[in-house]
Amino acid sequence: MACGNSPNFSIGSVLLAVSLHGLGLQAIVPARSEASAPSLGVLAQVPAANQATPLYLPKAPPHRVSPLPNQRQQIEERAITPDYRISTLQPDSRGGLWVGSWQGLARINPKTGHILSRISLPNATVGALAQDRVGRIWVGSYEGLVRVDPRTGSITAQNFSLPSNRVLSLLIDKRGYLWVGTDNGLVMISPDQGLIMTTVQNLPGVSANALSLDGKGNLWVGTLDGLVQINTASALVMRRITGLPGTTVQALTSRSEAIPQVAPPVVVQKPPAKAAPRQASQRTRGGSSNAASQRKPAKPLKPKPLPPIIKTYLWVGTPTGLVEVDADTGQILRTIDALNGRSVTALRFDRTDRLWVGTVNGLLRLNPVNGQVDGRIATNLPSSHIIALFPDVGGKLWVGTSQGLAWVSMQTFRTGIHNTFSRR
Repeated sequence: MACGNSPNFSIGSVLLAVSLHGLGLQAIVPARSEASAPSLGVLAQVPAANQATPLYLPKAPPHRVSPLPNQRQQIEERAITPDYRISTLQPDSRGGLWVGSWQGLARINPKTGHILSRISLPNATVGALAQDRVGRIWVGSYEGLVRVDPRTGSITAQNFSLPSNRVLSLLIDKRGYLWVGTDNGLVMISPDQGLIMTTVQNLPGVSANALSLDGKGNLWVGTLDGLVQINTASALVMRRITGLPGTTVQALTSRSEAIPQVAPPVVVQKPPAKAAPRQASQRTRGGSSNAASQRKPAKPLKPKPLPPIIKTYLWVGTPTGLVEVDADTGQILRTIDALNGRSVTALRFDRTDRLWVGTVNGLLRLNPVNGQVDGRIATNLPSSHIIALFPDVGGKLWVGTSQGLAWVSMQTFRTGIHNTFSRR
């Protein structure tokens, strides 16, 4: 309440001023005219007369965070170097070679090395390739499976409901069906209709790293925990082989041989001859009868040929070496001494029945009969880390490495690097 012309103070302002006076501070309340609108005023704290003005030491501003958040993604993308690894190779029925890498898919002339076409894929990280019976190319990437028409380069099927979109291996069986190995199971697909026919539930070893067929048409799957044999007709597990040196299967191929069967001769016993008429049974001058002289001994018949016995031997690459397994019995026959302790990553037989072995530190050729190494390729490769192999294509062994594509002459063993797919 105001009295006369005295200043208009509120009770709260008076109490605040008293409190500040007790702290040694003065409260300054600006005067206002009666005509002005009511206001709470502006309070400022100033040092008391007996206190010095506080001093603040100079301090540098906080360090700038470099790069700023909106610049980090651009810098990281520029810092990513191209990945030149060649993950898979597949020759086709028209004489070309398909090269799958972490930069996409291309088809080259294996005789000249010229690039014939490049295919635009939904995902450029190619992990597996296969050609079906009519020549279509199936491409497994880390984002699923697609089917490519090699004549036009167009994608004709994709978006399959796989157990996992990370495809690791592909194989066409003897009936023409496509088997797709992922890091979470195995699927069989009809290549013509592009439909999933069956899924192998609860695959032992989980990840289908590598696929191969035996002489009887059964499918062998290399997993994180050994080998699994699958009946391709029923998709049922027939056998499981564990306890391999190195445990995990990184590479897998098979070698079948036909063992001929020799059937015993078949002798047909002729019925006893009937008694000859009395006139014909007269003895001759030599003392023998005419009937006896006309008898001939029974000749053995030529036996019908038996089908050969098909024996299949599996060659298994693991992180610690190379193992040979009898596909019929599941028995581990031997480990190759020359490769003990070496990580085997790729396996292929050539036309001379020699086994080419790719490791993380070199390429060599093996005699499968005695297990001896009879050749090594040690120079002029983009990298010693071998990932994929395919022999006898355009007269060359094609080699996919972690740093690009190379070839080896099958006659002279001269090597060369495909510059388009390599860092060099």
